[in-house]
This record gives sequence, structure tokens and C-alpha cells, in this order.
Amino acid sequence: MIDFRQTIEALGREPALADWAGLLPDQLRRRFGQRPHGDLSRWLERLEGLPLIPGERVELDRDCIQVSGRQPVPAATRDRMAAGLHSLHPWRKGPYDLHGLVIDTEWRSDLKWRRLLPHISPLQGRLVLDIGCGNGYHCWRMAGAGARLTLGIDPTQLYLAQFLAIRHFLGRQWPVHLLPLGIEDIPRRLRAFDSVFSMGILYHRRSPMDHLLELREALRPGGELILETLVIDAPPGRVLVPEGRYAKMRNVWFIPSPATLQVRVVDVSTTSTQEQRSTPWMRFESLPDFLDPDDPTRTLEGHPAPRRAILLATAP
Repeated sequence: MIDFRQTIEALGREPALADWAGLLPDQLRRRFGQRPHGDLSRWLERLEGLPLIPGERVELDRDCIQVSGRQPVPAATRDRMAAGLHSLHPWRKGPYDLHGLVIDTEWRSDLKWRRLLPHISPLQGRLVLDIGCGNGYHCWRMAGAGARLTLGIDPTQLYLAQFLAIRHFLGRQWPVHLLPLGIEDIPRRLRAFDSVFSMGILYHRRSPMDHLLELREALRPGGELILETLVIDAPPGRVLVPEGRYAKMRNVWFIPSPATLQVRVVDVSTTSTQEQRSTPWMRFESLPDFLDPDDPTRTLEGHPAPRRAILLATAP
């Protein structure tokens, strides 16, 4: 089974997280004991089969996170890498370049990072939490920006397997960790993190106000919340609550106008088909399939096409 000792020890060294670190062994036992994914053992077997390739240079501050060695990887080794990594399909967040093998993910997550980085507080030396982090692409970028420790949480066990595959090639020395937990597993009133990221989560919550309160409780006083969510172009007080699906997504409950959220808005962008699309690493439907073919400003259901805002707030 997965060894989380390094993560637990890293959190235990942080005074504000030490109590939570003591709870994690039981939390993780319950998570894997009660809700193991049926493919988890297969994914872990594929991780064991990934080749060991020395990484001489790791670059976390590039759009495409990269690791490379002194010598080119032999073709047979590259094929073995590709087979193992493709077995963890679908790859949603990235991109990554692992010894010349580029994982071209569904999302160009670097574009979101470019939009938010000029506006947020510098991450140098900060304790950072990324909620709903997927396979951890942005966690690596946070480490590249100087975070003291970055913790991603996401209950999807496939994303954990993908994170472990990336870490296999980048190395275990980086202060980047991922736990297969949800925000409900974070102790209440933790008040520990300097920066908390919640990106692409708010509109999936049946009770968005409760989610915002959970985010505040994870932040230390004076800490910064970075919130990215779907929005509509509308006056203050307007919220879209889709009936049925939104862009073929079932669980979308709350799409406000930026002004409704009443915090600092630093960016509003329409999601393009260059930023989200199908690739050989994510072969399912993607954004082009979710838009009206006759009017790409609307979803198939007739709602406004996805627009995303980045908002900042300071914890009291």
C-alpha cells in the first residue's frame, strides 16, 4: 500500500499542522479501508513498473514541468514509460515533460497559473494548501515559486496515482505532498496555512457558503485565499443555478456573477478550446464537445459558455 510517512513527518514538523499529522494515519486507513477504488491495485502495480531514470535537472517554474538527465532515454525505456503513464488515463492537469516524454493533458493548467501569479502574495517561504488539486500540477508550480511546503488534497485516487508517477521522476526531495482526502477531512478551525487555493471547486458545492467558511478556517489570520470559479456576466446578486447539466457536467450548483462574491477580482477569462481540449492523454469529450456547435458562446444546454474568475481575499 502507499507509504505516507514522508508526508506525515513533513506536516508534523510544522507546529500549526502537528495535531493534524497525528490524526492522518487513522484518516488514511479509513479512506482506503472504506472507499478503495477498484483499479487502485492495478494503478499501483503500474507505478512499480515505471523505470528508474536519474534526473539531473528539474524545472518547476516552467509552463511544462520538466525533468531531464544527462543522456537521452533509450527508445525501449521511453516506450515503457509511455505505456505505464498512459495506463493512468485520463490526464486532466499539466503539462509535464518527463525526460522528453511530454504528457499533453486536457487542461493547459499553465495558462491559469500565468493569470493568477502576478496578483497573489509571493509564495516564498509560505505554507500552502491546494484544495481539489487533481494530480498536483499547481502544487509543483507553487514549490517552484518558493513555497516552504505545499499540500494538495483531492479524494480522487487516480489523481494520487498520477501524482506519485510524477514524483517518481521528479524526486521525493521536493516539499510537495498530496493526500487523498477532501476538505471535510481538514480539522475545523485549523487556521494554519499562509495561502489556500480553491480552484474549480466552488460551483460543485451544494452549499457554497459552507465551502467559503471551510476555506477561512484553513487559513491563518491574515492568510490569503485564491479562489477560481465559474462566473456569469451579470449584475451583483445574480447567480445561475443550472437545471440539469451545465456543459454536460451534472454537479454544478452555483455560478455567481463576480460582483456577487464581493471580494477582489483580479481576472475574468472565457475558457478557450486551446486551454481545455481532448488530447492523446485525455481521449474523452472535452470543451469543444460541450459548446453549441452553432454558437460557441453558449453551452449545449443553452447556458453562457464557461467564464472563470480569479478572486483574492484575506482571512480575518
